[in-house]
Amino acid sequence: MAEHIVTSFDADLELLRSRIAEMGGIAEKQLDDSTRALVRRDVALAQQVIDADSRLDSLQREIEELAVATIARRQPVAVDLRDIISAIRVAGDVERIGDLAKNTAKRVLAISSELQPAKIVGGVQHMSDLVQEQLKDVLDAYAQRDEKKALEVWNRDDRIDALYNSVFRELLTYMMEDTRNITFCTHLLFLAKNIERIGDHTTNIAETIYFLTTGETLAGERPKGDTTSFATTPAV
Repeated sequence: MAEHIVTSFDADLELLRSRIAEMGGIAEKQLDDSTRALVRRDVALAQQVIDADSRLDSLQREIEELAVATIARRQPVAVDLRDIISAIRVAGDVERIGDLAKNTAKRVLAISSELQPAKIVGGVQHMSDLVQEQLKDVLDAYAQRDEKKALEVWNRDDRIDALYNSVFRELLTYMMEDTRNITFCTHLLFLAKNIERIGDHTTNIAETIYFLTTGETLAGERPKGDTTSFATTPAV
């Protein structure tokens, strides 16, 4: 983007972008760490994820305050106004991603003493790997103002939903095979849903990037494949 006559305006915009980048880095680490904590039953790492959330909340408040102050001082229009509004939107989605990662870590603490085969968490881990890739790509797209890359993320959301459907049914099967699995698998169902919702927030960010770069709202319904609301329990 071109520099403005008032260089302090450029400084305000750059500060917003740097704070978004910091938020994104924290959220990426929270998601990765919460998944590793699940796989390793690492309660210390899970607690670190929970503790990191306060910094994310603080950054979101700072971004909102800076954005409002910048609008009041500069009265921006067109792409400059979209830049500021988009920062608020993206910060909100990233903060929510952090909340979901924190909730995942809390469930890790709740099930840390449960002894279960590693294969049960395999589907959730795979989901998290895909969502982490999606989150990284959409944050890169925001930093680069790349609407094509953002659209690629938007169009990949159905992959996450399809995998969530598979994990949902797999965990139901484990519960029906052995009632001792019910508590552990119920927590994993919530974990999987948290990760699926993080995927939804990455597509929200992709839509915001499209609005930022084009000035238009992304047309059409996002690809969705979550059918668990209509799932029936498998026969035994």
